[in-house]
Formats: sequence, structure tokens, C-alpha cells
Amino acid sequence: MTTTTLRRKRAKTYSVSEVSRGANLAINIFFWFYTVACVLPLLLILAVSFSDEQRVQLNGYKLWPEKFSLGAYDFLIKDWRPIVESYGVSLFVTIVGTFVALAIMTLYAYPISRRDFKHRGIFTFIMFFTILFNSGLVPFYLTYKQGLHLQDTMLVLMMPFFVQAFFVLLIRTFFQNSIPPALMESAKIDGAGELRTFFQIVLPLSLPVLASVGLLCTMNLWNDWFNSLLFISPDGPMSIQFRMYRALLDIQYLSSNSQAYSAIMQANPNFRMPSETARMAMAVVGIGPIIFVYPFFQRYFITGLTVGAVKG
Repeated sequence: MTTTTLRRKRAKTYSVSEVSRGANLAINIFFWFYTVACVLPLLLILAVSFSDEQRVQLNGYKLWPEKFSLGAYDFLIKDWRPIVESYGVSLFVTIVGTFVALAIMTLYAYPISRRDFKHRGIFTFIMFFTILFNSGLVPFYLTYKQGLHLQDTMLVLMMPFFVQAFFVLLIRTFFQNSIPPALMESAKIDGAGELRTFFQIVLPLSLPVLASVGLLCTMNLWNDWFNSLLFISPDGPMSIQFRMYRALLDIQYLSSNSQAYSAIMQANPNFRMPSETARMAMAVVGIGPIIFVYPFFQRYFITGLTVGAVKG
């Protein structure tokens, strides 16, 4: 190999490394800006929720409260018992619903991931078909209310999330790409049955995808308020998100109806209704638990998101 050829290869290596460093720097800068864009709204919501209502009305939103006030939170917790009950409903629905959903979707995904399962193509198509087409709102409502008679029960808040087609296919893809068939064959040779293979070999190796899907199910169940709007009456089990939604509607109604607000002021002269700060306080109350849950899943979340990626 001549000296000229070596110089060309070294120059090419240096140029590639310089491009790589430049690309990494650009990517890092982009994600720093993206992170700031995600964090700033949360900080703004938190700051406004602890601000004085009059200062917010006069000067707008600030990243730091001009005048610190707990008026919005006092307004929310004056009647604290319904809020505590709603938190209990949301926690029960989220925790139980997530575990049941993971169990059902995992038990469905495992057979269709096995190449020796004769009918796996049919069951995979059935699950994929539900992604493309759904029945619509009216059949959905009639099925749960008149067909299953689940109105005003906590089960109706969980059951629509028990099987989600995208998550089933995601788990199936992880089983196919990350669980070696030879491992299951060796377990079968050693005398392990299907259940023992599934619970003692497949599930322990599937923690990344289970944690990722579990986190997404947790967020869906915790943030859901639409099912409560459809199936829960004022005397039924009300989630914290739906209670905050109803409180927001009440604030909007009183703000736009001067007669109703005047009647409340005559009955209680010391009453002052926060509007903007109360909305932000509701957002803080609703989003709080999810922020504390995410760090426990973070170590598996990135691995789970790369399920099905092409390996070089």
C-alpha cells in the first residue's frame, strides 16, 4: 500500500469523525431546545397556580409568581372529601386496570408470536383489523350500557383499555425478535410445559416491553375522562380527571353568567372565585402522580421503544 493511499484513508477517517461530531452536536442542541420547550409549560403552569388571581388577570402569566398565593388550591380543597374519593377511584382504576391489561394483552400476544401456532395468522389479522376500523361511538356506548350493564361501575372505566391492538402487536414483535426460539426449545426438552416456559422464561426476559406498555397504559387510564363522561352519573365513582373537568365547566359557567355569580356573592360576600389560577391548579393536581411514576419505568422505556428496530 503506497503512502498516498494511506494519506487518503486517514483524511477520509478524519472527515467522517468531524462530520460525526458535528451531527452529534446538532442533535444534542436540538434535544436541549426540545427539552426546554417541554419543561417550560410545566413550570409556567406551576407558577401560575401559585400566583394571585388579580395579578394574573392584570399582568398575564409569569414564570415566577409576582405575588404568591394559595387561593387556587384553597378553592379546590374547600370540599376535600370528593377529591380524595376521586383520587382513590383513579388510583384503583389505574393500578388494577394496568395489571389486568398487561396480563390479557401478553397472553394474547404470546401465542401469535409462536411460529408453531397454527392459527396465529388469523388471530393477528383480527387484532390488526381493529386498528384500521372501529365500531363507532354509538355501538360502543350501547354495548357497555345496555349490553353489559356496566354504567356507574369502576369496571367500565377499565374494560375499554384491557385490549389495545397496537400494544398487542408491539409485545408480539418483542417476543418474536428478542426471545430466541432455541431457548424455548431447550426448556421444552428439559420438561417445561407451556405455562412454565411463559412465566419463568418469557416474562422475565420481556421486562423492557412490559414496562413500556405498562407506562403507556397507566397514562391512558389516569388521563381518561371521556369514559366517565359517557357512563358515570353524578352519584357514581368519579375519577379525578373527570371531577376536575366538571369543576372547570362550573368555573366557566360562573364566569360567563353574571347573575349566578352575583347570587353566590350575595350568599357569601367573602367568596372570590379564581379562574385562571384554578385551571392551572387543576392541571397540577391531575398530572402530579404521573410525574412520580415515570422514573420507575424510565430504565426500561427506551429499550421498549426500540422494539422491532432493524439491527445492523
